[in-house]
Amino acid sequence: MKQIVVTVATVLLIASCAKNHKESKTNNTEKMESKTELTNKEKSAALLESLENGDKSTIAYINPTNYKQHNLGVADGLEGFGAVLQNAPEGGFKANVVRSFQDGDYTFSQTIYDFFGPKVGFDIFRYENGKIVEHWDNLSPIADVNPSNRTQTDGSTTVTDLDKTKANKEIVKGFVNTVLVNGDFDKMGNFFDGDTYIQHNSMIGDGLSGLGKALEEMAKNGVTMVYEKNHIVLGEGNFVLAVSEGQFAGKHTSFYDLFRIENGKIAEHWDVMETIAPTTEHKNSNGKFNF
Repeated sequence: MKQIVVTVATVLLIASCAKNHKESKTNNTEKMESKTELTNKEKSAALLESLENGDKSTIAYINPTNYKQHNLGVADGLEGFGAVLQNAPEGGFKANVVRSFQDGDYTFSQTIYDFFGPKVGFDIFRYENGKIVEHWDNLSPIADVNPSNRTQTDGSTTVTDLDKTKANKEIVKGFVNTVLVNGDFDKMGNFFDGDTYIQHNSMIGDGLSGLGKALEEMAKNGVTMVYEKNHIVLGEGNFVLAVSEGQFAGKHTSFYDLFRIENGKIAEHWDVMETIAPTTEHKNSNGKFNF
């Protein structure tokens, strides 16, 4: 986290200058508070990492009376968040935020957890007036390296091309709806620069060739992956997250796909798939999506 420490040096003045000294001190304090104010994505990262470091001050980033939870295994409101903390295993939780982004009132992060077991996850927070009022996430167990020897979280973290955020979101929206939802796989090449595509899905190797090979293996084993609806696309610069709903191996599934865009093409991909629990197991009624 970015921390800025500002040291304000004051000089004791004679009584006739006391008024000026007081005004100067006030102005310096206001500047210090302005410089140390966190962005929403920094608040989100701090809140997630407080699961490990125990920084209770980050609770202040959550609206105490208006906090809607979309993790279906957690009760609604601040009480549900507190219940998770109270049920921490011996040794506590672990949380390392690898990537964090911001799109308007939303932030989205990718994190490595030890959260009732080693996991990788994406978290989305929505803010109102600087406070978190809504949360979504997708979690899955950490897997071994993929056929290209890549992990689920390594790779580029540098945000660039902020002026291309809107265009990059349209690229991802087009790919998800055209190829993944509508199944127009013959148009897949329009979204990639040949076979130069870095893949972090634990079951798939690099390139479109790696994706094709994985799909063939899935088909041989009777495993289907169907995207039925894209719910939201969020982006900051060259990174874009798409949240979709569908079926994997016949189970109701939530798909979180993070893409890195380079020169108008998809260059890198990370994802987390989570099976959606049946309604009887839900601890809140807010739904997995409902953006």
